Amino acid sequence: MTPEQRSRNMAAIKGKDTKPEIIVRKYLFSKGLRYRVNNRKLPGSPDIVLREYKTVVFIDGCFWHGHKDCKYFRLPKSNVDFWRQKITMNTARDYANNVDLKLAGWRVIRIWECEIKTKAKREETLSRLFAMITGIPSDIISLPDESNEPVAAEPFIPYGIVTPHHSKR
Repeated sequence: MTPEQRSRNMAAIKGKDTKPEIIVRKYLFSKGLRYRVNNRKLPGSPDIVLREYKTVVFIDGCFWHGHKDCKYFRLPKSNVDFWRQKITMNTARDYANNVDLKLAGWRVIRIWECEIKTKAKREETLSRLFAMITGIPSDIISLPDESNEPVAAEPFIPYGIVTPHHSKR
């Protein structure tokens, strides 16, 4: 790609209300959770803010946040130094926002775009997310459109900092 084409493509990528964000928001709403989106008063403007649970959720794009060993993260072949620095700065900012939110008493959950890209991974990730937010064990959550038998799942471990669960206020 020419620099002008690359610039036009990158400029067209949205920063909020992305498809992965909408998927997560619809799931949480369908489970009865109410939230605010992109709260600019909190560090990093979290994608989802659940005040009742003192929890924030970020849905990070694999490219923009440098998801290591992910097939969706690959540095562009042109202007490599610029992109490496940009993604490194994004990662550093994410870390600083995690620390600031944790110090303010928030629980931080980060989800990678690739974790909700396919239907199979999506259901597993979203049920774990719900369990982390509400404290309801994910092994008793049924997946939609399947039998009503409980589904066992391994604990969800996000790459961000997660604080202990806070009780409702």
